[in-house]
Amino acid sequence: MFTGIIRERADIASFDCGRLVVETSVQADVGDSVAVDGVCLTVVGVHDGALAFDVVPETLARAKSFGAEVNVEPALRVGDPLGGHHVQGHVDAVGRIRSVEPESAGRRVWIEAPPEVLRYCVEKGSVTIDGVSLTVAALDERAFAVALVPHTLEVTTLGALAVGDEVNLEADVLAKYVERLIRPDTMGS
Repeated sequence: MFTGIIRERADIASFDCGRLVVETSVQADVGDSVAVDGVCLTVVGVHDGALAFDVVPETLARAKSFGAEVNVEPALRVGDPLGGHHVQGHVDAVGRIRSVEPESAGRRVWIEAPPEVLRYCVEKGSVTIDGVSLTVAALDERAFAVALVPHTLEVTTLGALAVGDEVNLEADVLAKYVERLIRPDTMGS
């Protein structure tokens, strides 16, 4: 489990034949879970400031391609503060940036999302974008908006978002459980 509070932006050292290597100061051991752009991955190697992960076809089918720089968050440990929201690192879909507009000292970003994500979005509810825990600021029938504060723009990859960019989306898991309890005929669709 993660919180969506990014520990650092990290560079991709290589991505070849399903092996992703990330240069990071995040400390982890082989077998630990680490979220990379919101994707929960298992550490398979640790060497000189880099973590290696095996990325399976299921992940490649559901998530956007890894860019040159990624958001990194180690898994939550017992006793760690819950500063964001419950994030699983299970990408639900890929969204596309519709617009990026200045808003006070931050930015308002609209993300087009598929219905399987939008149905779980509510104003002031939680959503995860590239692993970053955010609050839904507005909704329409095809997209949702988030307000990015200067700190988020500075310490995550979201500060570089441009119209047309793809982002990993994870809907709030609590909303999924509520739907499942209310409509037991919904088998994860």
